[in-house]
Amino acid sequence: MSRLFAVGAFMLALAVAAGAFGAHGLKAMLTPEMLAIWETAARYHAIHGLGLLAVGYAADRGLGKSARVAGGLLVLGILLFSGSLYGYALTGTRALAMITPLGGACFIAGWLVLGVGAWRRAGAEV
Repeated sequence: MSRLFAVGAFMLALAVAAGAFGAHGLKAMLTPEMLAIWETAARYHAIHGLGLLAVGYAADRGLGKSARVAGGLLVLGILLFSGSLYGYALTGTRALAMITPLGGACFIAGWLVLGVGAWRRAGAEV
Protein backbone atom coordinates (compact mmCIF):
# COMPACT_ATOMS: atom_id res chain seq x y z
CA MET A 1 0.00 0.00 0.00
CA SER A 2 1.11 3.51 -0.72
CA ARG A 3 2.13 5.83 2.10
CA LEU A 4 -0.33 8.30 0.59
CA PHE A 5 -3.09 5.95 1.72
CA ALA A 6 -1.73 6.08 5.27
CA VAL A 7 -1.43 9.87 5.12
CA GLY A 8 -5.06 10.00 3.99
CA ALA A 9 -6.12 7.91 6.98
CA PHE A 10 -4.21 10.18 9.36
CA MET A 11 -5.68 13.28 7.72
CA LEU A 12 -9.16 11.84 8.16
CA ALA A 13 -8.51 11.18 11.85
CA LEU A 14 -7.40 14.81 12.22
CA ALA A 15 -10.44 16.04 10.28
CA VAL A 16 -12.81 14.15 12.57
CA ALA A 17 -11.00 15.52 15.62
CA ALA A 18 -11.16 19.06 14.20
CA GLY A 19 -14.85 18.71 13.41
CA ALA A 20 -15.63 17.38 16.88
CA PHE A 21 -13.53 20.11 18.49
CA GLY A 22 -15.44 22.73 16.52
CA ALA A 23 -18.83 21.26 17.35
CA HIS A 24 -18.16 20.68 21.03
CA GLY A 25 -15.18 22.72 22.15
CA LEU A 26 -15.56 25.89 20.13
CA LYS A 27 -19.32 26.25 19.80
CA ALA A 28 -19.60 28.49 22.85
CA MET A 29 -16.40 30.42 22.04
CA LEU A 30 -16.81 31.35 18.37
CA THR A 31 -19.37 33.49 16.62
CA PRO A 32 -21.70 31.60 14.27
CA GLU A 33 -19.76 33.08 11.32
CA MET A 34 -16.39 31.87 12.64
CA LEU A 35 -17.85 28.48 13.55
CA ALA A 36 -19.11 28.15 9.95
CA ILE A 37 -15.59 28.92 8.72
CA TRP A 38 -14.19 26.24 11.04
CA GLU A 39 -16.78 23.76 9.71
CA THR A 40 -15.80 24.59 6.11
CA ALA A 41 -12.17 23.91 6.98
CA ALA A 42 -13.05 20.57 8.56
CA ARG A 43 -15.27 19.59 5.61
CA TYR A 44 -12.59 20.28 3.00
CA HIS A 45 -10.02 18.61 5.24
CA ALA A 46 -12.15 15.45 5.34
CA ILE A 47 -13.02 15.49 1.64
CA HIS A 48 -9.38 15.73 0.65
CA GLY A 49 -8.37 13.18 3.29
CA LEU A 50 -10.70 10.78 1.48
CA GLY A 51 -9.13 11.95 -1.75
CA LEU A 52 -5.72 10.94 -0.41
CA LEU A 53 -7.06 7.42 0.13
CA ALA A 54 -8.06 7.37 -3.54
CA VAL A 55 -4.71 8.81 -4.61
CA GLY A 56 -2.91 6.17 -2.54
CA TYR A 57 -4.96 3.49 -4.25
CA ALA A 58 -4.17 5.05 -7.64
CA ALA A 59 -0.47 5.02 -6.80
CA ASP A 60 -0.70 1.28 -6.25
CA ARG A 61 -2.55 0.85 -9.55
CA GLY A 62 0.23 2.27 -11.71
CA LEU A 63 -0.13 6.06 -11.44
CA GLY A 64 3.10 6.37 -9.49
CA LYS A 65 4.50 9.81 -10.31
CA SER A 66 1.13 11.43 -11.04
CA ALA A 67 -0.27 10.06 -7.80
CA ARG A 68 2.73 11.22 -5.77
CA VAL A 69 2.53 14.74 -7.20
CA ALA A 70 -1.26 14.83 -6.76
CA GLY A 71 -0.95 13.55 -3.21
CA GLY A 72 1.62 16.19 -2.34
CA LEU A 73 -0.63 18.88 -3.76
CA LEU A 74 -3.63 17.60 -1.78
CA VAL A 75 -1.63 17.54 1.45
CA LEU A 76 -0.36 21.05 0.75
CA GLY A 77 -3.94 22.08 -0.04
CA ILE A 78 -5.18 20.75 3.29
CA LEU A 79 -2.42 22.58 5.13
CA LEU A 80 -2.98 25.87 3.31
CA PHE A 81 -6.77 25.81 2.82
CA SER A 82 -7.98 24.17 6.00
CA GLY A 83 -5.04 25.33 8.09
CA SER A 84 -5.56 28.97 7.17
CA LEU A 85 -9.29 28.73 7.86
CA TYR A 86 -8.73 27.03 11.21
CA GLY A 87 -6.31 29.80 12.13
CA TYR A 88 -8.64 32.53 10.90
CA ALA A 89 -11.60 31.12 12.81
CA LEU A 90 -9.56 30.98 16.03
CA THR A 91 -7.78 34.33 15.76
CA GLY A 92 -9.82 36.51 13.41
CA THR A 93 -6.58 37.39 11.60
CA ARG A 94 -7.77 38.23 8.08
CA ALA A 95 -4.29 37.74 6.62
CA LEU A 96 -4.71 34.01 7.24
CA ALA A 97 -7.85 33.98 5.09
CA MET A 98 -5.74 35.42 2.25
CA ILE A 99 -3.82 32.11 2.16
CA THR A 100 -6.96 30.01 1.66
CA PRO A 101 -7.18 30.44 -2.15
CA LEU A 102 -3.64 29.07 -2.50
CA GLY A 103 -4.83 25.90 -0.80
CA GLY A 104 -7.83 25.76 -3.14
CA ALA A 105 -5.50 26.08 -6.11
CA CYS A 106 -3.45 23.17 -4.75
CA PHE A 107 -6.63 21.07 -4.51
CA ILE A 108 -7.56 21.86 -8.10
CA ALA A 109 -4.02 21.24 -9.36
CA GLY A 110 -3.82 17.93 -7.49
CA TRP A 111 -7.03 16.62 -9.01
CA LEU A 112 -5.95 17.80 -12.47
CA VAL A 113 -2.57 16.08 -12.16
CA LEU A 114 -4.29 12.86 -11.10
CA GLY A 115 -6.83 13.13 -13.92
CA VAL A 116 -4.20 13.76 -16.58
CA GLY A 117 -2.11 10.86 -15.27
CA ALA A 118 -5.11 8.52 -15.31
CA TRP A 119 -6.09 9.73 -18.81
CA ARG A 120 -2.60 9.06 -20.14
CA ARG A 121 -2.43 5.66 -18.47
CA ALA A 122 -5.82 4.71 -19.91
CA GLY A 123 -4.61 5.78 -23.38
CA ALA A 124 -1.50 3.65 -23.00
CA GLU A 125 -3.67 0.61 -22.22
CA VAL A 126 -5.79 0.89 -25.36
